[in-house]
Amino acid sequence: MLEQAMIINAVVLFAVLEADVGPHRKVTKFRVVRPIVVAAVIVPLYFKGLATHGTGLVLELALASAGILLGLAATVLMTVYRSPRTQKPVSRAGWAYAVLWIVVIGARASFSYGSVHWFGTQLGHWMTRHTITQDALTDALILMAIAMLLTRTLGMAIRALHLAPAQSTDPSARLSVM
Repeated sequence: MLEQAMIINAVVLFAVLEADVGPHRKVTKFRVVRPIVVAAVIVPLYFKGLATHGTGLVLELALASAGILLGLAATVLMTVYRSPRTQKPVSRAGWAYAVLWIVVIGARASFSYGSVHWFGTQLGHWMTRHTITQDALTDALILMAIAMLLTRTLGMAIRALHLAPAQSTDPSARLSVM
């Protein structure tokens, strides 16, 4: 479980920060499809299957919801606009955006590490008391990561699609409009 969680955390953090942090990051089909591919690779490798009832299902739904909310927060911290030079959609994300992702993924990594090295016994008792399997806990953490990643991607893509139409830089085009 620990190795899986650390791999997922590292892949998601690298993919997001590399793609998003900085000014004038092109919003291309590849940039939208890449997180979907990351999710498509992670889910079959590590996801065990949704809990169908009980507290395990509640935990999975809660962490998936948290991932969606955090993805929306990430979307708010990213600006999507038309490049003044190319008129194509680009984005800008700065320190606040990077810090959000680092804190969230750092917290998830700390929890995973702590569940093995710091509070494993207490977590085991809690899971037993609430009938949550290790697979349900792992899947809930995966759902949170994937939901945050995909919500951010969908938010960026929607914002790029809804940008005002590009302004023509051709002087004759401006004259024909008048």
